[in-house]
Amino acid sequence: MKIGCVKEIKNNEFRVGLTPDNVSAYVAAGHHVYIEKGAGVGSGFSDTEYVEAGASLIDNAQDVWNLVDMMVKVKEPLEEEYAYFREGLILYTYLHLAADRKQTEALLNGKVKAVAYETLQERDRSLPLLAPMSQIAGRLSIQEGAKYLEKRFGGEGILLAGVPGTPKANVVILGGGTVGMNACKIAVGMGANVTILDISLKRLEELDNLFGSQIQTLVSNDSNVERALKDADLVIGSVLIPGASTPKLFKKKYLSEMKNGAVFVDVAIDQGGCGETSRVTTHDDPVYIEDGVVHYCVGNMPGAVPRTSTIALTNATLRYGLEIAANGLEEACKKNDVICSGVNCYLGKLTNEKVAQAHGCDWTDLCSIIG
Repeated sequence: MKIGCVKEIKNNEFRVGLTPDNVSAYVAAGHHVYIEKGAGVGSGFSDTEYVEAGASLIDNAQDVWNLVDMMVKVKEPLEEEYAYFREGLILYTYLHLAADRKQTEALLNGKVKAVAYETLQERDRSLPLLAPMSQIAGRLSIQEGAKYLEKRFGGEGILLAGVPGTPKANVVILGGGTVGMNACKIAVGMGANVTILDISLKRLEELDNLFGSQIQTLVSNDSNVERALKDADLVIGSVLIPGASTPKLFKKKYLSEMKNGAVFVDVAIDQGGCGETSRVTTHDDPVYIEDGVVHYCVGNMPGAVPRTSTIALTNATLRYGLEIAANGLEEACKKNDVICSGVNCYLGKLTNEKVAQAHGCDWTDLCSIIG
């Protein structure tokens, strides 16, 4: 199969879909790999490394798109890339379609076979291609939140850990999944007071066993969220329903009850955000203030640390990519139904139920199409 990888064009996105080591793995399996010149520079991988791994360098992105059977990316295609869609092309990347109707329609109209990292789910219900970026985003959320608590960024001017004789910051984490747990780990390590909320009592028990008296666990409901936010200095939104639009737990009415200069980091913004006042921002202009609360809603947080992020992501995506390349998407899905869970669009059909619900559209079970 012909495998392609192009330079990401999203604002301040320096990750890349394939590393030179990945190229070596595809080439060793008998595939041809085409890389746009400069695609890996932002993550610290030179063109020479790709050539030495066996890739063919291509001068521009359009030619790569036109050449390949499967395009491996990091972020969702932007509008200027929709023109490259064509029937039968396999697109293997993050898509986040529940929050992006225009992209969904473009993929359907182009009859692309779109495989989304974020919905591929293993039999134990884990999300192996989302997990590494969730780990990074969770840890970054505290790092970024601590920075924007500084007065010069509009924050209240509080140090997360405090010092002897001063109060520590109160960190509230909405959601105890991979993002929330990793945010909790860093916040506890920095010495903050941490409260974490989740709807699952089992998950709260796991977190309590892990962190003990260092954290406060609460069942996530409107009353508990509202009470926790009144004293919060930093709020981390880490809610996820795989493939679906994110529920709005952080309501606009809570802002007036919060501290002036408190910070809200909405890690869930890729799926629409868990805040009613959330809107996507970029690394160039990451924050805005709404009713005195600083909002950080960058849609590609791990792009800030591209070397770490690229290696972590491609460690996870390579396995499934090789399966698709070896068998073709249809046969790969038949041999491994886990891959089916990642297929969001197939030859003009929407094949993910949660995405369909988000857009009020019909969906088709992939198995009924491929047999």
